[in-house]
Amino acid sequence: MSLIAIVILAFSMSMDAFAVSVGRGAALGRPSVKEALWTGIVFGVVEAITPLIGWAAGVAASTYVTAVDHWIAFGLLAAVGTNMLYAAYKNDAEEESKPGMSFLVLVATAVGTSLDAMAVGVSLAFLQVNILVIAGAIGGATFLMASGGMLVGRLIGERFGRLAEAAAGVALIGLGASILYEHLMEPSLYL
Repeated sequence: MSLIAIVILAFSMSMDAFAVSVGRGAALGRPSVKEALWTGIVFGVVEAITPLIGWAAGVAASTYVTAVDHWIAFGLLAAVGTNMLYAAYKNDAEEESKPGMSFLVLVATAVGTSLDAMAVGVSLAFLQVNILVIAGAIGGATFLMASGGMLVGRLIGERFGRLAEAAAGVALIGLGASILYEHLMEPSLYL
């Protein structure tokens, strides 16, 4: 996987955490830098761990699905991307964060926003990638996006956060299509 693909994947995976953090920052009004960094750390660590879990599950199943692995990667990425698009355009946007969010609620929210990274981790198990580099990139991007989302939430509001999540969904669908295209155009490398 190229550096550009890793960066796109990492920031795409961090968009749901960004959207939640924007909402939380807007709800808090003036979150402190310490609070923003803490939110970024929690979201980043959880988001870095979940693709590793998904990757391990995918590796365990990879011997059974090597003939269709590119279709699985495409399907999972497309499903996650479509889900992100749906969440971004829901009319009844749920308020996912409230002022004074406890640590357990913060962790639960981080886990909820990182389930898509687990699905992506499963799809990465079928590709020749360094999962530690990708998980680190996803965690780092999520730290930056969640911390930044908290700090700019009061300025840009929830609507921009949903647009960013929609863009991330489109990027994931595009990445899945790219993997599928690459595998179908060079079948001798993957048979």
